[in-house]
Amino acid sequence: MPTVTSGKVLVTGANGFVAAWVARKLLEQGYSVRGTVRSINKGKYLQNLLSSYGDRFETVIVENITKEGAFDEAVKGVDAIVHPASPVHLNINEPDDVIVPAVQGTKRLLEAALAHGNAVKRVVYTSSCAAVLEFLDTPRTFSETDWNEKSLREMEDPLQSYCVSKVLAERAAWDFVEQNKNNLSWDLVALNPPYVFGPPIQDVRSPEDLNSSMAHWFESVVKGSLVEAEGKCWIDVRDLAEAHVLAITSQEASGERIIVSKGAWIWQDFITAAHKVDAQLPAGDESYDPTSVTHMIQFDTSKATRIFGLKLRTLEESTRDMIEDFKARGWI
Repeated sequence: MPTVTSGKVLVTGANGFVAAWVARKLLEQGYSVRGTVRSINKGKYLQNLLSSYGDRFETVIVENITKEGAFDEAVKGVDAIVHPASPVHLNINEPDDVIVPAVQGTKRLLEAALAHGNAVKRVVYTSSCAAVLEFLDTPRTFSETDWNEKSLREMEDPLQSYCVSKVLAERAAWDFVEQNKNNLSWDLVALNPPYVFGPPIQDVRSPEDLNSSMAHWFESVVKGSLVEAEGKCWIDVRDLAEAHVLAITSQEASGERIIVSKGAWIWQDFITAAHKVDAQLPAGDESYDPTSVTHMIQFDTSKATRIFGLKLRTLEESTRDMIEDFKARGWI
Protein backbone atom coordinates (compact mmCIF):
# COMPACT_ATOMS: atom_id res chain seq x y z
CA MET A 1 0.00 0.00 0.00
CA PRO A 2 1.22 3.55 -0.68
CA THR A 3 2.12 5.63 2.33
CA VAL A 4 0.37 8.91 3.14
CA THR A 5 2.82 11.82 3.10
CA SER A 6 0.27 14.58 2.51
CA GLY A 7 -3.46 15.18 2.39
CA LYS A 8 -6.22 14.96 5.00
CA VAL A 9 -6.25 12.67 8.05
CA LEU A 10 -9.30 11.77 10.12
CA VAL A 11 -8.53 11.64 13.88
CA THR A 12 -11.30 10.13 16.01
CA GLY A 13 -12.03 11.46 19.50
CA ALA A 14 -9.81 14.43 18.69
CA ASN A 15 -10.44 16.14 22.03
CA GLY A 16 -8.77 13.29 23.95
CA PHE A 17 -5.34 13.37 25.61
CA VAL A 18 -3.52 11.37 22.92
CA ALA A 19 -5.70 12.38 19.97
CA ALA A 20 -5.27 16.14 20.53
CA TRP A 21 -1.50 15.72 20.35
CA VAL A 22 -1.82 13.51 17.26
CA ALA A 23 -3.92 16.19 15.55
CA ARG A 24 -1.38 18.89 16.40
CA LYS A 25 1.59 16.79 15.22
CA LEU A 26 -0.15 16.05 11.92
CA LEU A 27 -0.88 19.73 11.39
CA GLU A 28 2.73 20.60 12.21
CA GLN A 29 3.79 18.16 9.47
CA GLY A 30 1.59 19.89 6.90
CA TYR A 31 -1.42 17.57 6.85
CA SER A 32 -5.00 18.74 7.05
CA VAL A 33 -6.95 17.17 9.92
CA ARG A 34 -10.60 16.36 10.41
CA GLY A 35 -11.29 15.58 14.07
CA THR A 36 -14.37 13.82 15.36
CA VAL A 37 -15.89 15.11 18.61
CA ARG A 38 -19.10 14.25 20.44
CA SER A 39 -20.45 17.78 20.83
CA ILE A 40 -20.25 21.31 19.45
CA ASN A 41 -18.62 22.60 22.66
CA LYS A 42 -15.78 20.07 22.45
CA GLY A 43 -15.27 21.10 18.85
CA LYS A 44 -15.09 24.79 19.77
CA TYR A 45 -12.25 24.16 22.22
CA LEU A 46 -10.24 22.32 19.56
CA GLN A 47 -10.91 24.96 16.93
CA ASN A 48 -9.51 27.57 19.31
CA LEU A 49 -6.53 25.39 20.31
CA LEU A 50 -5.57 24.76 16.68
CA SER A 51 -6.71 28.09 15.22
CA SER A 52 -3.22 28.95 13.94
CA TYR A 53 -3.62 26.20 11.31
CA GLY A 54 -6.65 27.91 9.77
CA ASP A 55 -8.88 25.86 7.52
CA ARG A 56 -6.50 22.89 7.62
CA PHE A 57 -8.30 21.81 10.78
CA GLU A 58 -12.00 21.00 10.96
CA THR A 59 -14.27 19.10 13.32
CA VAL A 60 -17.26 16.84 12.71
CA ILE A 61 -19.78 15.65 15.28
CA VAL A 62 -20.00 11.91 15.91
CA GLU A 63 -22.21 11.62 18.97
CA ASN A 64 -22.15 7.84 19.30
CA ILE A 65 -19.32 5.83 17.75
CA THR A 66 -21.24 2.55 18.21
CA LYS A 67 -24.16 3.57 15.94
CA GLU A 68 -24.42 2.02 12.50
CA GLY A 69 -23.18 4.55 9.96
CA ALA A 70 -21.61 6.74 12.66
CA PHE A 71 -18.49 7.48 10.60
CA ASP A 72 -19.96 7.28 7.09
CA GLU A 73 -19.65 11.00 6.40
CA ALA A 74 -16.48 11.55 8.43
CA VAL A 75 -14.36 9.17 6.32
CA LYS A 76 -15.24 10.76 2.97
CA GLY A 77 -12.33 12.54 1.31
CA VAL A 78 -9.65 11.61 3.86
CA ASP A 79 -6.36 9.96 2.89
CA ALA A 80 -5.69 8.26 6.23
CA ILE A 81 -7.46 7.53 9.51
CA VAL A 82 -6.09 7.52 13.06
CA HIS A 83 -8.42 5.90 15.61
CA PRO A 84 -7.61 6.70 19.26
CA ALA A 85 -11.28 7.08 20.31
CA SER A 86 -11.99 4.46 22.99
CA PRO A 87 -12.82 4.55 26.71
CA VAL A 88 -9.66 4.84 28.84
CA HIS A 89 -10.75 4.80 32.47
CA LEU A 90 -11.48 2.43 35.35
CA ASN A 91 -14.83 3.90 36.44
CA ILE A 92 -16.52 0.75 35.22
CA ASN A 93 -19.77 -0.65 36.59
CA GLU A 94 -20.17 -3.36 33.98
CA PRO A 95 -17.50 -4.72 31.59
CA ASP A 96 -19.64 -3.70 28.61
CA ASP A 97 -19.26 -0.05 29.68
CA VAL A 98 -15.84 -0.13 28.03
CA ILE A 99 -15.98 -3.25 25.85
CA VAL A 100 -18.96 -2.26 23.69
CA PRO A 101 -17.76 1.23 22.67
CA ALA A 102 -14.20 -0.02 22.12
CA VAL A 103 -15.20 -2.94 19.91
CA GLN A 104 -18.25 -1.49 18.18
CA GLY A 105 -16.59 1.89 17.62
CA THR A 106 -13.71 0.16 15.86
CA LYS A 107 -16.02 -1.95 13.72
CA ARG A 108 -18.16 1.03 12.74
CA LEU A 109 -15.10 3.03 11.69
CA LEU A 110 -13.68 0.23 9.56
CA GLU A 111 -17.07 -0.47 8.00
CA ALA A 112 -17.27 3.19 7.00
CA ALA A 113 -13.70 3.17 5.68
CA LEU A 114 -14.54 0.17 3.49
CA ALA A 115 -17.86 1.51 2.20
CA HIS A 116 -17.20 5.25 1.94
CA GLY A 117 -13.46 5.89 2.37
CA ASN A 118 -12.60 5.94 -1.31
CA ALA A 119 -9.40 7.95 -0.75
CA VAL A 120 -8.21 6.13 2.39
CA LYS A 121 -4.83 4.40 2.07
CA ARG A 122 -3.98 3.64 5.70
CA VAL A 123 -5.75 3.20 9.04
CA VAL A 124 -3.74 3.52 12.26
CA TYR A 125 -5.49 1.94 15.24
CA THR A 126 -4.40 3.08 18.71
CA SER A 127 -4.42 -0.14 20.70
CA SER A 128 -2.61 -0.59 24.02
CA CYS A 129 -0.05 -2.70 25.80
CA ALA A 130 -3.07 -3.81 27.83
CA ALA A 131 -3.83 -6.02 24.82
CA VAL A 132 -0.31 -7.48 24.97
CA LEU A 133 0.76 -7.99 28.59
CA GLU A 134 -0.41 -10.44 31.24
CA PHE A 135 -0.14 -9.89 34.99
CA LEU A 136 2.09 -12.72 36.14
CA ASP A 137 4.03 -13.72 39.26
CA THR A 138 7.39 -13.72 37.49
CA PRO A 139 9.13 -11.03 35.41
CA ARG A 140 8.57 -11.21 31.68
CA THR A 141 9.38 -9.26 28.53
CA PHE A 142 6.45 -9.12 26.10
CA SER A 143 6.51 -8.61 22.33
CA GLU A 144 4.04 -8.03 19.51
CA THR A 145 3.42 -11.78 19.27
CA ASP A 146 1.81 -11.77 22.73
CA TRP A 147 -1.87 -11.29 23.55
CA ASN A 148 -3.46 -10.77 26.95
CA GLU A 149 -5.34 -14.08 27.14
CA LYS A 150 -5.28 -14.03 30.95
CA SER A 151 -7.61 -11.04 31.20
CA LEU A 152 -9.98 -12.68 28.72
CA ARG A 153 -10.19 -15.70 31.02
CA GLU A 154 -10.50 -13.81 34.31
CA MET A 155 -11.94 -10.28 33.91
CA GLU A 156 -12.41 -9.97 37.69
CA ASP A 157 -12.02 -6.20 38.11
CA PRO A 158 -12.21 -2.88 36.20
CA LEU A 159 -8.57 -3.11 35.10
CA GLN A 160 -9.14 -6.53 33.58
CA SER A 161 -12.29 -5.24 31.86
CA TYR A 162 -10.29 -2.41 30.32
CA CYS A 163 -7.65 -4.88 29.15
CA VAL A 164 -10.33 -7.08 27.59
CA SER A 165 -11.78 -4.06 25.74
CA LYS A 166 -8.39 -3.44 24.14
CA VAL A 167 -7.82 -7.11 23.26
CA LEU A 168 -11.23 -7.52 21.66
CA ALA A 169 -11.15 -4.18 19.83
CA GLU A 170 -7.72 -4.78 18.33
CA ARG A 171 -8.64 -8.32 17.32
CA ALA A 172 -11.83 -6.97 15.75
CA ALA A 173 -9.69 -4.65 13.63
CA TRP A 174 -7.34 -7.39 12.45
CA ASP A 175 -10.29 -9.77 11.82
CA PHE A 176 -12.05 -7.11 9.74
CA VAL A 177 -8.95 -6.66 7.57
CA GLU A 178 -8.58 -10.41 7.08
CA GLN A 179 -12.26 -10.90 6.21
CA ASN A 180 -12.29 -8.02 3.72
CA LYS A 181 -8.71 -8.19 2.39
CA ASN A 182 -9.80 -8.60 -1.23
CA ASN A 183 -11.90 -5.43 -1.14
CA LEU A 184 -9.72 -3.00 0.83
CA SER A 185 -7.95 0.01 -0.66
CA TRP A 186 -6.16 0.58 2.67
CA ASP A 187 -3.96 -1.28 5.12
CA LEU A 188 -3.87 -1.35 8.92
CA VAL A 189 -1.22 -0.48 11.50
CA ALA A 190 -1.79 -1.02 15.24
CA LEU A 191 0.22 0.90 17.82
CA ASN A 192 0.44 -0.52 21.34
CA PRO A 193 1.53 2.02 23.97
CA PRO A 194 1.72 1.42 27.75
CA TYR A 195 0.92 4.18 30.29
CA VAL A 196 0.95 7.56 28.54
CA PHE A 197 2.16 10.66 30.40
CA GLY A 198 3.07 14.20 29.37
CA PRO A 199 1.73 17.77 29.25
CA PRO A 200 -1.99 17.81 28.40
CA ILE A 201 -3.32 20.08 25.65
CA GLN A 202 -6.90 18.82 25.72
CA ASP A 203 -9.59 20.81 27.56
CA VAL A 204 -8.66 20.52 31.25
CA ARG A 205 -9.63 23.34 33.61
CA SER A 206 -8.48 21.66 36.84
CA PRO A 207 -6.62 18.52 37.98
CA GLU A 208 -10.02 16.85 38.34
CA ASP A 209 -10.48 17.16 34.56
CA LEU A 210 -7.32 15.24 33.72
CA ASN A 211 -7.55 11.96 31.82
CA SER A 212 -7.04 8.77 33.79
CA SER A 213 -3.27 8.29 33.43
CA MET A 214 -2.44 11.94 34.09
CA ALA A 215 -4.83 12.15 37.04
CA HIS A 216 -2.98 9.18 38.55
CA TRP A 217 0.37 10.88 37.87
CA PHE A 218 -0.75 14.17 39.44
CA GLU A 219 -2.10 12.50 42.57
CA SER A 220 0.94 10.25 43.03
CA VAL A 221 3.73 12.67 42.13
CA VAL A 222 2.43 16.16 42.90
CA LYS A 223 0.08 15.35 45.78
CA GLY A 224 2.24 12.57 47.18
CA SER A 225 -0.53 10.02 47.58
CA LEU A 226 1.67 7.12 46.52
CA VAL A 227 -0.60 4.11 46.45
CA GLU A 228 1.55 1.36 44.95
CA ALA A 229 5.15 0.45 44.24
CA GLU A 230 4.55 -2.00 41.40
CA GLY A 231 6.43 -1.21 38.21
CA LYS A 232 4.93 -0.50 34.81
CA CYS A 233 6.06 0.95 31.45
CA TRP A 234 5.37 4.36 29.90
CA ILE A 235 5.80 6.71 26.94
CA ASP A 236 5.54 10.49 26.58
CA VAL A 237 2.34 11.54 24.79
CA ARG A 238 4.33 13.70 22.35
CA ASP A 239 6.47 10.75 21.31
CA LEU A 240 3.37 8.60 20.91
CA ALA A 241 1.83 11.30 18.70
CA GLU A 242 4.99 11.33 16.59
CA ALA A 243 4.76 7.53 16.29
CA HIS A 244 1.25 7.93 14.87
CA VAL A 245 2.57 10.27 12.18
CA LEU A 246 5.36 7.84 11.34
CA ALA A 247 2.83 4.99 11.22
CA ILE A 248 1.11 6.86 8.39
CA THR A 249 4.27 7.67 6.43
CA SER A 250 6.25 4.44 6.86
CA GLN A 251 5.92 1.75 4.20
CA GLU A 252 7.53 -0.76 6.55
CA ALA A 253 4.76 -0.23 9.13
CA SER A 254 2.15 -1.66 6.77
CA GLY A 255 0.19 -4.49 8.38
CA GLU A 256 2.26 -4.36 11.56
CA ARG A 257 1.44 -4.41 15.26
CA ILE A 258 4.02 -2.16 16.98
CA ILE A 259 4.76 -1.66 20.67
CA VAL A 260 5.87 1.93 21.42
CA SER A 261 7.30 2.22 24.94
CA LYS A 262 10.11 4.18 26.59
CA GLY A 263 10.70 1.71 29.40
CA ALA A 264 9.88 0.56 32.91
CA TRP A 265 9.26 2.69 36.02
CA ILE A 266 7.76 2.71 39.47
CA TRP A 267 6.13 5.80 40.97
CA GLN A 268 9.21 6.64 43.02
CA ASP A 269 11.15 7.22 39.78
CA PHE A 270 8.80 10.05 38.83
CA ILE A 271 8.61 11.33 42.41
CA THR A 272 12.40 11.56 42.61
CA ALA A 273 12.59 13.32 39.23
CA ALA A 274 9.86 15.80 40.18
CA HIS A 275 11.50 16.57 43.52
CA LYS A 276 14.71 17.44 41.66
CA VAL A 277 12.73 19.87 39.49
CA ASP A 278 11.01 21.45 42.51
CA ALA A 279 12.23 20.67 46.02
CA GLN A 280 8.84 21.66 47.43
CA LEU A 281 7.26 18.61 45.82
CA PRO A 282 7.17 15.33 47.78
CA ALA A 283 10.45 13.42 47.99
CA GLY A 284 8.92 10.06 48.76
CA ASP A 285 11.42 7.38 49.75
CA GLU A 286 14.78 9.17 49.69
CA SER A 287 16.60 5.88 50.29
CA TYR A 288 15.20 4.51 47.02
CA ASP A 289 17.72 2.67 44.83
CA PRO A 290 16.38 2.21 41.26
CA THR A 291 18.89 -0.57 40.60
CA SER A 292 17.23 -2.70 43.30
CA VAL A 293 13.85 -2.84 41.52
CA THR A 294 12.64 -5.95 39.73
CA HIS A 295 10.31 -4.87 36.93
CA MET A 296 7.66 -7.52 36.40
CA ILE A 297 6.63 -6.22 32.98
CA GLN A 298 8.89 -5.02 30.17
CA PHE A 299 8.48 -4.83 26.40
CA ASP A 300 10.62 -5.68 23.41
CA THR A 301 10.61 -2.42 21.44
CA SER A 302 13.04 -3.49 18.71
CA LYS A 303 10.36 -3.37 16.02
CA ALA A 304 9.48 0.26 16.80
CA THR A 305 13.16 1.17 16.86
CA ARG A 306 13.72 -0.47 13.47
CA ILE A 307 10.66 1.01 11.76
CA PHE A 308 10.36 4.44 13.40
CA GLY A 309 13.83 5.21 14.77
CA LEU A 310 12.31 7.61 17.30
CA LYS A 311 14.48 9.21 19.98
CA LEU A 312 12.13 9.06 22.96
CA ARG A 313 12.04 11.60 25.77
CA THR A 314 13.56 10.56 29.07
CA LEU A 315 11.59 10.24 32.28
CA GLU A 316 13.38 13.33 33.59
CA GLU A 317 12.53 15.41 30.50
CA SER A 318 8.89 14.42 30.57
CA THR A 319 8.63 15.06 34.31
CA ARG A 320 10.15 18.54 33.96
CA ASP A 321 7.70 19.46 31.21
CA MET A 322 4.69 18.20 33.17
CA ILE A 323 5.73 20.15 36.28
CA GLU A 324 6.26 23.32 34.20
CA ASP A 325 2.84 22.87 32.60
CA PHE A 326 1.10 22.40 35.95
CA LYS A 327 2.85 25.47 37.33
CA ALA A 328 1.73 27.54 34.35
CA ARG A 329 -1.84 26.44 35.08
CA GLY A 330 -1.49 27.43 38.73
CA TRP A 331 -1.91 23.89 39.98
CA ILE A 332 1.41 23.87 41.84
